[in-house]
Amino acid sequence: MEAESMKLLAAAIVIGVGAIGPSLGIGLIGSKAVEAIGRNPEATSKVQTAMILAIVFAEAIAIYALVVALILKFV
Repeated sequence: MEAESMKLLAAAIVIGVGAIGPSLGIGLIGSKAVEAIGRNPEATSKVQTAMILAIVFAEAIAIYALVVALILKFV
């Protein structure tokens, strides 16, 4: 029983820590994109494209953390 609880605790820590970085990154990406659009509204489409691409890469890191947490839980 002890090993199972430690696996669950490790999975919780992995997903918790793994979600902090991408969430901070997405917040910074969004704030800088809004700031850039505010300074130069004509470049909205270019800024939005780069912003969405950066958000996708940041989310991929969170998905890696989720996969590791699921592996820890079920293996």
